[in-house]
Amino acid sequence: MMHKALVACRAGVGSSLMLKIKINEVVKEHQLPLQVEHASLDGVAGFDGDLLITLVDVAEELKGKGIKQHIIGITNIVDKQEIYEKLTAFLNK
Repeated sequence: MMHKALVACRAGVGSSLMLKIKINEVVKEHQLPLQVEHASLDGVAGFDGDLLITLVDVAEELKGKGIKQHIIGITNIVDKQEIYEKLTAFLNK
């Protein structure tokens, strides 16, 4: 089953673009069933996938906001090991 993920940060530029690039590298290297999109936090409301990937501080803020997607918060956006572990934990649940 293919999952749809949205990479988002407050402004939708910079850090989340870098994170999207790293996530795509991990998805490709490990052949993960994940399609990755990118937007600012404003785009979350209209997103119909099942996974939201963002930075840890933003993830904490969003947890109480009734977002229907599973939220993953990444601490180090260039740490592909962290990204891989968190994505596989989501995909295996």
